Amino acid sequence: MSFFFASILTVFIFNSCTKTVAEILQITYAQQQFENNILNKNFRVHMAIDNGNDLTAQYNGYTFVLFKSTYYNGPMTGVKNAVTHNGTWSSNEDYSKLIITFATSPAEFIFLNREWKFTKKSLPIMELAPWGTLVPKVLHMEQF
Repeated sequence: MSFFFASILTVFIFNSCTKTVAEILQITYAQQQFENNILNKNFRVHMAIDNGNDLTAQYNGYTFVLFKSTYYNGPMTGVKNAVTHNGTWSSNEDYSKLIITFATSPAEFIFLNREWKFTKKSLPIMELAPWGTLVPKVLHMEQF
């Protein structure tokens, strides 16, 4: 009788583990892609449009880097002329959202501080638009 229960328990555990391993592998692939292509890479603002106003020139000379604390958040820096501005980034599980926050920073960073959605991740340029709204804002960041 105990062999019967042990067999059922083994089948249950094996089936549970198989599903978990498959889910982990899928998540790990997305995490690896984000880490390999976005994290710890130098980006510059390629295009910044706010309601038809081109703000791109405000970001000339800035280098932005998203650093990893976890696969879903971490510190972020904006550096220009050896002056570093510290902020944070976070994302959701499927990496469709990118939240940028610079608490104390130059006025031009106000445009960056928001929840963005990825509209295109074809590097070297990642294209972003505001999350959950149709407000005409566009942010393209180029990896270099």
